[in-house]
Amino acid sequence: MATAGNNATTADLAPASAPEAPSSSSQQQGSKGSSLPHSLSKDRRIAEHASGRPLNLQGSKTLDWGEDAPEELQGLEHDASLHVFSAGYDVYALPKHHMPRRGMPAAVAAQGITDLRQLDHNPRLNMASFVTTWMEPEVTQLMQDCLNVNLVDKDEYPSTTDIHNRCVSMLAALYHCPTPPDKAVGSGTVGSSEAIMLAGLAMKKKWQARRKLAGLPTDKPNLVMSYTVQVCWEKFCRYWDVEENYVTVEEGRYGITPELARQKIDENTIGVVGILGSTYNGEFEDIKGLNDMLEEVNREHPDWQVPLHVDAASGGFIAPFSYPELQWDFRLPWVKSINVSGHKYGLVYPGMGWVLWREPGDVPDDLVFHINYLGSDQASITLNFSRGAASVVGQYYQLLRLGRDGYTSVMANLATIAARLAAGILETGEFEVLSRPEGVPLVAFRLTQKTDEQGNPVDRGFDEYDVSDRLKEHGWVLPAYTMPPNARDVKLLRAVIRVDHSMTLVEKLIGHISEALALLALHESRSEASILRHLRQHKQHHRHKSSPHLQVKTTSQC
Repeated sequence: MATAGNNATTADLAPASAPEAPSSSSQQQGSKGSSLPHSLSKDRRIAEHASGRPLNLQGSKTLDWGEDAPEELQGLEHDASLHVFSAGYDVYALPKHHMPRRGMPAAVAAQGITDLRQLDHNPRLNMASFVTTWMEPEVTQLMQDCLNVNLVDKDEYPSTTDIHNRCVSMLAALYHCPTPPDKAVGSGTVGSSEAIMLAGLAMKKKWQARRKLAGLPTDKPNLVMSYTVQVCWEKFCRYWDVEENYVTVEEGRYGITPELARQKIDENTIGVVGILGSTYNGEFEDIKGLNDMLEEVNREHPDWQVPLHVDAASGGFIAPFSYPELQWDFRLPWVKSINVSGHKYGLVYPGMGWVLWREPGDVPDDLVFHINYLGSDQASITLNFSRGAASVVGQYYQLLRLGRDGYTSVMANLATIAARLAAGILETGEFEVLSRPEGVPLVAFRLTQKTDEQGNPVDRGFDEYDVSDRLKEHGWVLPAYTMPPNARDVKLLRAVIRVDHSMTLVEKLIGHISEALALLALHESRSEASILRHLRQHKQHHRHKSSPHLQVKTTSQC
């Protein structure tokens, strides 16, 4: 017996005794056509053999049956017809650190992993992520059919390679690349991180080649960018020994400007990064302004030839359709490379990025591997080797399925929904919005400064992190975070609007934000700190309103 002082596990319990032999009447009943009792008896025998005890035991601990799996599981016959929860496996925890000696039925393994994932958030309610969380069933099936296709095997899968190249050509044309579409230089990547690594390496190697030709040292390359860049740029600089030359931000200005970037550029600058869609508040940086600034710099220093890279991970599938007149792409002469995330507003499931260059000369030869298996020379530019073809097929489907008009409609819908969310947040009277109408369809917002009757700042007793935590109670994930250095005191929340976010869903979110504010205000009003603060305020107010006699009396007592 397991007691409070003796916590026995299931392994400590004695095996169940053998079931009694059925009576002749029960055997006869089973033989007359009712196989149910016999079936239940068989299931029970197998299940109890697996667990070594009756199935209805409760309160006992589970046992991790990894390297030290219990012996009673060794002889269990895998019976596909056995009920998943009657096989006896579910009374043991899934292995954590060691591969089990013996496997389990497919249905049991699938159910165990499904159970393990039950505490994950609903991806559609994850307002933190820019990554696509919904695709049509037709493309989902197409992608599933490609799970066993390795994109790197170009000889074996020439049609899939052709699909990849078609995507590169379409995106190059979309971004006004001067190179003919059938000659466009670019590559699909695992995401924008790999795309950025490739674009950064191209800038560094081009800079090194120019410096070596001039007999100059190549040991101190730097990259000029805003502090609001995504972390993959920090990774690039750290992995490839490039100095991070940041333009700092400040409250009210959360991106790079041409004037500030100009102050950072020198002969060792391998390039300047402009962001089309900040991770922090979704805004588009002034790409044209950066291009015009570089025109002046490179005219003054013709041996520098500093290029401009556009990080369009979020905005690359937004700007061409929502802001077609905005000049940010290869229409600008100093834009030499662009990265974009197909798995964001390209509307493909995670694992799809793209990098494109203005012309073949912008890619150093030692980054390119040439193949000619289709009868013509084709360039292969990747850091990764083996990768599945599913995301590339998914991207091609979306380009065909939606077309320019479809993407334009989707982005217009998202902008409308984002505007409604921003309006609803402002209607609470408790927030200010830090995102801009022109940019990624998201809402970045923070709590306003609360003041007393005299206009003095007052602590609310809760902040953006508390609001975020309250919303999790309804299943929402709205991240709370701070701005980069020099603006760390700016706390904010962010809600990213994606293709599967409807107006109905956003209306629910607005309501839950209001509920969270009301509940936090109620708790804060009942807190000890709040009560003491109100007492102090009341005492000060009473002193200002008291009579001269009371003031004299109070003074005499003091």
